[in-house]
Amino acid sequence: MTRNPERPARPRKLAAALMASALVLTPVISTPAQAFFFGGGGRIVYDPRNHAENILSAARALEQINNQIAQIQNQAQMLMNDALNLANLPHSSLAQLQDAIGETQRLLADAQSLAFDVATIEQAFTQDYGAAAAQGDFNAMIAGARERWETSVAGFEDALRVQAGVVGNIDGARTQMDALIRESQGAVGALQVAQAGNQLLALQSTQIADLTAAIAAQNRAEALEAARIASAEAQGRENLARFLDYGGGYSPGTVRLFGE
Repeated sequence: MTRNPERPARPRKLAAALMASALVLTPVISTPAQAFFFGGGGRIVYDPRNHAENILSAARALEQINNQIAQIQNQAQMLMNDALNLANLPHSSLAQLQDAIGETQRLLADAQSLAFDVATIEQAFTQDYGAAAAQGDFNAMIAGARERWETSVAGFEDALRVQAGVVGNIDGARTQMDALIRESQGAVGALQVAQAGNQLLALQSTQIADLTAAIAAQNRAEALEAARIASAEAQGRENLARFLDYGGGYSPGTVRLFGE
């Protein structure tokens, strides 16, 4: 078999052509590196394209560092805001509100004669009011009427005492309301705002409790007086019936004159 002597020459010619074209295009594509010589015989090669790429890389790295610093600052600010939101309200009106409610409860507990107790009231009305007021002899009915009158007077006295206590709590409630409003206006976080609002609601609940106690005491006094009047009417009817009861009626008998 005979070899073609032209075939090995073709790849060599093609490689030589590519190298020649690369040498021609290099000055056009990139800036050639420059060599600097020093007295000691050393040489530093300066590549402008490499230098520009290094500067661009450094600028990008600096931008990333700045972005990371900004993120850290934002996270620190968020932590500070979270700390403010979780800060407790330095003022608390709980003790004063509990004292006010306790005073009102004490006044209600000191109710005279008939306390605010369902069992006690039922027993008293069964024994002394209504139809029970018209039972017993005359002296017993008089004693019962006097006891019911004293109970009514005591009920009105209790109502006045409770009302006086409620009015006395108004100054304390006003002071606490002013303090809570100042605290809420100067709140630095969501938790302090919520706590101030909760304490204002507690103050409002205390005032509603005082109002309920005053109304209950007044209604109690009026109910006792109405029951006393109704019992007095029942007793009056019984007294009239006993007065008009002549027993078995008139029966004739033998009349004797003096001297017979």
